[in-house]
Amino acid sequence: MNNHYPVMLPEVLHALSPKDGEVYVDGTFGAGGYTRAFLNASDCTVIAIDRDPNAVALAEEFAAEFGGRFIFVQGCFGDAFELVQSAGFEKVDGFVLDIGVSSMQIDEAERGFSFRFDGPLDMRMSQSGDTAADIVNNTQEEDLANLIYKYGEERLSRRIAKKIVLRRAEKRFETTSDLADVIRSVVPRSPKDKIDPATRTFQALRIAVNDELGELEGGLLAAESLLNEAGRLVVVSFHSLEDGIVKSFLYEKSGYIQNASRHMPPSVEVKNDSSFVLKKRKAIEASSEETQENPRSRSAKLRVGTRLGGQDD
Repeated sequence: MNNHYPVMLPEVLHALSPKDGEVYVDGTFGAGGYTRAFLNASDCTVIAIDRDPNAVALAEEFAAEFGGRFIFVQGCFGDAFELVQSAGFEKVDGFVLDIGVSSMQIDEAERGFSFRFDGPLDMRMSQSGDTAADIVNNTQEEDLANLIYKYGEERLSRRIAKKIVLRRAEKRFETTSDLADVIRSVVPRSPKDKIDPATRTFQALRIAVNDELGELEGGLLAAESLLNEAGRLVVVSFHSLEDGIVKSFLYEKSGYIQNASRHMPPSVEVKNDSSFVLKKRKAIEASSEETQENPRSRSAKLRVGTRLGGQDD
């Protein structure tokens, strides 16, 4: 199987519906799977954004292959408004995000994203700033517990933080395996839960290191500002924190009103200041065929919004 399988590609292509002459933002260039599909599907232009310096070499290959139809901008998609305008574009027709760590980053042990491979406790997508080791070794116990609970949705966050603080007093954490082993020593593996006990804490650290939720919020606002009327916002997320942000944004911007009772469906009122319309309220999930071929897609959720016109942008 291709290790760089673009998640839910048929569904993303259908939602974006690439057309000749249109301009799209691929806010998470990664291995280039979405960008290549868009460029092959129509005579369009793609502005690809990625904060990872390792993406530059692949971007150069794309530029050689696709010429002026491909434009690469290094940076965070949370800054997409400024990045796209600096590339010479005021508006775009589609904005696509595949949130989270790329398969290429996970597969590189030296990047420290995964405990599947022993490597330095790093996790920085941009390869600059504080590392996961800095957070684990320097954050106060209560703050560390809160971080693990908030970003990892880990019920045993306080137990984990206490163990980390006790251990780091003897020896600093330097590697992914070292941290994972300490977490496993205090978090039992549930027979119902198939994931590794260290998964949620590693997720929390990665989100914190890269300000992933802040970047997502910034990216959504950038999309709202950049999209032409009838422009498509297409977002693939992989856990409830991400999907919750995307869902809330699209509900708010399309006029959905969440009823007090969870048993009542949300009502919708398209107001004068609504900026998106939703063809589907519920998230789209990966097909059973894809989840069998690509396990990463099992938790994927796709949400789509179409930009309304007539606002003072």
